[in-house]
Amino acid sequence: MKKALLLVAGLFIMSLAWAQTPAETTEEVKKEGPAISFENRKHDFGDITQGDKVEHIFKFKNTGTAPLVISNVMTTCGCTAPEWPKQPVAAGAEATIKVVFNSRGKMGQQRKVVTIISNAVEQRSTVEITTNVLPPKPSN
Repeated sequence: MKKALLLVAGLFIMSLAWAQTPAETTEEVKKEGPAISFENRKHDFGDITQGDKVEHIFKFKNTGTAPLVISNVMTTCGCTAPEWPKQPVAAGAEATIKVVFNSRGKMGQQRKVVTIISNAVEQRSTVEITTNVLPPKPSN
């Protein structure tokens, strides 16, 4: 009985020790390396007319501690074309990604997601454009 009681007491003390969380896991740990932070991740063009080409500039900042290199920017269809910096973006520096949407052949609500692939701590990030494509104006 004494051994069982000691065993239970020992397990209880060990469980208390395991329940203790080291200080560094309770505080936010800042990761080293590049980080991409967008001013805005979404843009709505509102109503546009079929055939219109519209563009938006997404501003971002490298809030990390090392140069940010964007290796690719992917779109959900050929109607959306991105332009991005090909050179590294220094820590603390700002840059832009331009997204052009061609509404030719499109109708109604459109949502296009643009995926940015980089060497950032979180290697994939996204921005999004939306619009409502109205029928073309009748020609007179």
